[in-house]
Amino acid sequence: MIVNTVKFGEIEVEDSRIFSFVLPIIGFNDSSKFIILDPNKDTLFKWLQSVEDPSLAFPIISVASLDYDYSVDLSDSVINDLEITNAESLLVMNITSIPQDNPRGTTINLLAPLIFNLDNQKAGQIVLSGSGYDISHPMFKKD
Repeated sequence: MIVNTVKFGEIEVEDSRIFSFVLPIIGFNDSSKFIILDPNKDTLFKWLQSVEDPSLAFPIISVASLDYDYSVDLSDSVINDLEITNAESLLVMNITSIPQDNPRGTTINLLAPLIFNLDNQKAGQIVLSGSGYDISHPMFKKD
C-alpha cells in the first residue's frame, strides 16, 4: 500500500504495519488507521502517521526509553477492546509536543498513552484517570 504523507512524501508500507485504532485518538475520531514511522534511527522519536489523512502525524516516544517512573494499568474494557492476550505484545507510546522554536521545551502526554497490540494490529489511546500524570510533562529538566 502507498501512503501519502505531507511530512515524508509517498511511503510504501505493508498492510501488516497498519494499526487500527479501535479506541480513537482523542479529538481525531475520523482517523482510525495509522502507521509508526521511524525515519531517523538516531533519535528516540518516531512518527504516528495517519493512513487516511496525509497531513495528520504525531511525534511519539516510548517513555520506557527514558528514565521516568511511569506505569500504565489497563482496564478490563481496554483489554477486551484491544483483544490483549499477551502483555509482551504491547507497545506503549506517548504523543509529544515539540515547539519548533524551542525543542528543549518538548512535552510528553503521560496522561493519555497510546497502546498498540502487536499481535493483532489494534491500538487505542486511553486516559489514565486519577493517575496524577500530566498531559504536558516536560521532557527536559529546566536549567
